[in-house]
Amino acid sequence: MTPELVIRIATPSDVHRIMEIAIMACEENGFLKPNPEKLLQDIWAALNLQKGICAVIGEKNGEIEGLVVLRMGNMWYSDEVILEEKAIFIHPNFRSAKGGRAIKLCRFSKNLADTLGIPLIIGVLSNSRTKGKVRMYEREFGEPSGAFFLYGAKTGNWQEGTEH
Repeated sequence: MTPELVIRIATPSDVHRIMEIAIMACEENGFLKPNPEKLLQDIWAALNLQKGICAVIGEKNGEIEGLVVLRMGNMWYSDEVILEEKAIFIHPNFRSAKGGRAIKLCRFSKNLADTLGIPLIIGVLSNSRTKGKVRMYEREFGEPSGAFFLYGAKTGNWQEGTEH
């Protein structure tokens, strides 16, 4: 029998493991070279519950199987507050494992938006396994509200000489 996956709120003591996963996410899904200092700024604020939150699947002081980074902010045209997903990422070692890690992190995000009473903006920006990811998001969130397009770039292809 598989143990129940538990999502916990990450704390500042998780920062090193979370940064490892964040860099991994950028390598796989980023389309521009990541700046670790900028990543750390958003992640550190979320770990300290400053206009955001980071939730993880994994035991305290153990391996992190997946994470979501959510930040509160505004759309460029409004003063109203939204919850913005910065990243949902499942460590490659756990993608085929049972338990629906990505779905659980999506549901955590929806529940937080409902609790706060603010809209959640969340999506898929990836050139890898995109259709399957979009189908999962459609099951969880309903009909999409548009689409992303990259011109002159491809996710996971920002490193010089990288072939994806």
